[in-house]
Amino acid sequence: MPERGPSIPHQSPDTTTTPTTRHTPTTVPSLPAARRIGLLVTLILGSLTATPPLAMDMYLPALPEVTRSLSAPAATVQLTLTACLAGMALGQIVVGPMSDKWGRRRPLLAGLAVYVVATALCAVAPNVELLVAFRLVQGLAGAAGIVIARAVVRDLYDGVAMARFFSTLMLISGVAPVVAPLIGGQILRVTDWRGVFVVLVVVGVVLGVVVWARLPETLPVEERHAGGVGDTLRAMRGLLADRAFTGYMLVGGFAFASLFAYVAASPFVMQEIYGASAQTFSLLFGLNSIGLVVVGQINGKILVGRVRMDRVLGLGLVVVIAAATVLLLMSLGVFGEVGLGPVAAVLFVLMSAMGISLPNTQALALMRVKKSAGSASALLGTSSFLIGAVASPLVGIAGEDTAVPMAVVQLVAAVVALGFLVTLCRPSAKGEDS
Repeated sequence: MPERGPSIPHQSPDTTTTPTTRHTPTTVPSLPAARRIGLLVTLILGSLTATPPLAMDMYLPALPEVTRSLSAPAATVQLTLTACLAGMALGQIVVGPMSDKWGRRRPLLAGLAVYVVATALCAVAPNVELLVAFRLVQGLAGAAGIVIARAVVRDLYDGVAMARFFSTLMLISGVAPVVAPLIGGQILRVTDWRGVFVVLVVVGVVLGVVVWARLPETLPVEERHAGGVGDTLRAMRGLLADRAFTGYMLVGGFAFASLFAYVAASPFVMQEIYGASAQTFSLLFGLNSIGLVVVGQINGKILVGRVRMDRVLGLGLVVVIAAATVLLLMSLGVFGEVGLGPVAAVLFVLMSAMGISLPNTQALALMRVKKSAGSASALLGTSSFLIGAVASPLVGIAGEDTAVPMAVVQLVAAVVALGFLVTLCRPSAKGEDS
């Protein structure tokens, strides 16, 4: 049956190794052209990449209340974050290859439908065990938005233009971590934590309708993979055989681990240790997200195209390492007793540095891919969320009364990421030094 919805016809992807975009009458040659041709599509892709921060960050101010409401330990409640992250990791490795075979729209719409159902079940979960299970399903389904949005970008862009577009997506999706905890904090003023999931259901339904009605199909039939699981595994094996692709994948994974350690621990650190209210925490979390978005735009508008992307990426990781080191020393009492202000300032610097680390990691990895963008996107996303899912519960191993585990995880993850960048990644002939 013919698939409904708008489509963008394509020629075969460019197989040269130049960093220029694919210039065909039906694809997007530059970022300004993308805005003229498909501003709505750009907004939709940004909204899809906002699925993780919406599912995670709107819920963060409610974590202490969930602990009390379900009579569960903080470490167990943090597993609701880990389960969602693990689901997003596993879901991407499945949905990415599916989108290479069946196109981008159908797997995306199916994923959004399941996401809505799973989120509704989270709203009525009677105990923490079922909440963890439903969050796992929510993550599995929500992965479709992340991996397919990234594959669509690779369908349309290459080289420096792709890096700039990822920075544009960060601007759009970056609104979510700014407003999500604020919305979550306000929801808690009028209802309990279950109301957060009700709002997420509404958002999921609206996004699904917009995707069904307006998102074009960017992968034409002639470019889809007709093979089965064996072909998918061979494609992934070929990607992993590329030393630089694997290096950037690991760099991105451990950078995300540092980010997820902050996401998992910051509600308890700021509210339980430093006495911030849910609303104050939401404001600080939103401010940190603004820093990430602003630096991401500096990356896309100023740095990319002028400074080699791997050098910009390395600079971002060095700043994260420096900030995490200061945070660890604060947590150990080296500077004496410190209040919420200094801790929040250091976290702001750390999160802002992610704005030049994350988009460049994705662009540098995908620049090495000529085809199988869905599978490549799946590997990038799965590695990031799996490593993040492993790292996030580590921040709770010492209880709720210390920020040391958060700082240690952030520091170690950033150091490992920088190590992979130095040892595995090399400037390629594909224009990453443009």
